[in-house]
Amino acid sequence: MRNDKDIVIVFKSNGFGSTNAQELREKVAGIFLRLLGESQHVPRAICFYTDGVKLVCQGSPVLEELQALERQGVRLIVCQTCLNYFGLADQVRVGIIGGMADIVTAMWSADSVITV
Repeated sequence: MRNDKDIVIVFKSNGFGSTNAQELREKVAGIFLRLLGESQHVPRAICFYTDGVKLVCQGSPVLEELQALERQGVRLIVCQTCLNYFGLADQVRVGIIGGMADIVTAMWSADSVITV
């Protein structure tokens, strides 16, 4: 179910938060995304840039959660420049590859942008 407000969530790191404990960041991101998918309200879009693009690629521990959100109609927008920088363009397993213009458009059209 959609919110009355258009919400966009931004992942700019490979996980949730800023701790150096990568496993913890991934675990918390998985919990967050699973609970988001189980909630009554889902965001309009989730954007991924810089290290955040790694979450949509082969081997990511949160692919199932992201695929479930995508099936619910959440747009997953992945920065092509960032994918190219990391050499990950051929490893994307969920979402649409877009440019920064697509991410900016999603942000500007949202009522609220939440960066995690």
